[in-house]
Amino acid sequence: MTPSFSETTRVFARIGLLSFGGPAAQIALMHKELVDDRPWLTEDQFLSALSFCMLLPGPEAMQLATYAGWRLHGTKGGLMAGALFVLPGAFVVLALSIIYALLGDVPLVVALFLGIKAAVVVIVIQALIKVSQRALKHPVSWAIAAASFVGIFFLALPYPLIVAAAAIVGVGFIPKASVHPAPISQPKSAHPLATIAIWGSLWAIPLLALYLANAKLLTSIGLFFSKLAVVTFGGAYAVLAYMTQEVVVDKGWISTATMMDGLGLAETTPGPLILVTEFVGFQAAFAEGGLWLGIAGAAFALWATFIPCFLWIFTAAPYLSQISSRPRLAAALSGITAAVVGVILNLSIWFALHVLFETAELQHFGPLQILVPDVATLNVHAAILACLAALLMLRFKVGMGATLAVMAVSGLALSFF
Repeated sequence: MTPSFSETTRVFARIGLLSFGGPAAQIALMHKELVDDRPWLTEDQFLSALSFCMLLPGPEAMQLATYAGWRLHGTKGGLMAGALFVLPGAFVVLALSIIYALLGDVPLVVALFLGIKAAVVVIVIQALIKVSQRALKHPVSWAIAAASFVGIFFLALPYPLIVAAAAIVGVGFIPKASVHPAPISQPKSAHPLATIAIWGSLWAIPLLALYLANAKLLTSIGLFFSKLAVVTFGGAYAVLAYMTQEVVVDKGWISTATMMDGLGLAETTPGPLILVTEFVGFQAAFAEGGLWLGIAGAAFALWATFIPCFLWIFTAAPYLSQISSRPRLAAALSGITAAVVGVILNLSIWFALHVLFETAELQHFGPLQILVPDVATLNVHAAILACLAALLMLRFKVGMGATLAVMAVSGLALSFF
């Protein structure tokens, strides 16, 4: 029995407000609400949709919510579910971004964020452990993970190139799943060309308007996060290294410390972790033009990040049964997921060095590069806090929300010594 639209809206509003803890926790919450507590989706439908969303670029949990809403109530259901998954966290991140921009240099704020950043180091390591356990089940997968780490850490290869290469190697060398391809036929409810035209226009027209208005920074923000929306395979942690390299090193929009603080903020709010793009867009624009330009930067970063998600889902959802049965796509996804392990390992090292040491500089050896910390600049407080976070999360299995709260208080307490 299909629920009423108002009942569906109430459930997805609750999911949006309670979606703390990253993709794994968010997917578990949706499974409880939509499969266990209510017979709205079967187990097979839920798992098939999850696999489908993992094939797509973008935040898989948000896309899973959009697909579930679409399945229950068509396009309006998908719009409602996707928007309710993102907007509560987006409003909170915007408010925290404004507070951070205005008060970021206050000593107590700095101390609080030191504890949060120490926890983020452990959160990323925990993500690395979970993804590697799921992804590295074949010798080729291990080789892809190692090669992707070398490519991004030592050679600074572009993340999209690593994703493309991993997909090709996966198709060529990872054993295909024993599935039987379904015949490709267009479902009656599908109108792919019209869907692409509508959502492609919604994606492109604001960017064109910014370009014609000669709003150079906002245009750059929109174009960058649009590119990010196309290459964010493997979840938010996988793309953070690529995004950080671009916005910190190449574009110089924000500092490494600010990027770390933004990730800490995104970890503590509901909604997808990729809401850190909103924080980055705000800080980059705020630095150039103040509050209102900052709000515009946040808005365009959000638009460019999430409008493509609706394009992917509404175009491909009617073909889910056919897409999910393609062995080559499954092998490509396996290759990409293996590459994600190497990328997250790079991210773990990068975060740890920047939290634990005041100075870490890139040194070049011919075509190779390596990030080398200045041992004399070791931050003892950060090291103590990181050990505490590891003890809480990895040894005693304390939840992310409770750990972040403890770490924030601990950072404040250490500041008094």
